[in-house]
Amino acid sequence: MPPKAHQKKDEEPTQPLDVTTLPTPALTSTPLRMSYRIARGEQGVLTFEPYKSLLLPHWRFKTIPIATHSSQNLKRAFDHYVAAGDLVGADMARKFIQMGMTRAKRYANHKGGRKYDRSEREIEKEGGERSELPKSEGHEGREEKLGASEVFKGVWRSCMGDERYLELKREFLVEQRAWDKAQKAKVTKEEVKSEDDSNS
Repeated sequence: MPPKAHQKKDEEPTQPLDVTTLPTPALTSTPLRMSYRIARGEQGVLTFEPYKSLLLPHWRFKTIPIATHSSQNLKRAFDHYVAAGDLVGADMARKFIQMGMTRAKRYANHKGGRKYDRSEREIEKEGGERSELPKSEGHEGREEKLGASEVFKGVWRSCMGDERYLELKREFLVEQRAWDKAQKAKVTKEEVKSEDDSNS
């Protein structure tokens, strides 16, 4: 049965993901590939394009069935990117899966999903610090969100144990270190040339 028109976006089940439609732009653009940072946890998952826009529509965690469908789609994307040798795509899919786990857990621990008393944006504007809000228990949907978090957790563990993904990650970090070093040397060389030109 199709979703009702008044349903919220996060209540709609995502369509099964056809991985043949997923491009691998990081394989054809070295600057794009080298600009990616694996970073910690989920950092960069909502900013690195075009992968964010390719994967975000498949990320949902409101209920256990929705989380199951979403995590399966994202795992298909992860497997597709691993098979293609695209570490950036695979790691972005892994980040979305990890964010499904942590975001659902946050909603399980905090009614309404608000973990802190102030947002990062408020702190940037006004300064100061923020405090974690007390955890709530027994609120509506808590058990559902805990279950959704566990669904994503199982898939995330599978990704983190994927030998080919780990191999791609090692290769990527070696390539990126060499690229960063070459870029730094290039900038230094250009600065020296610019200084020589201004002194002549």
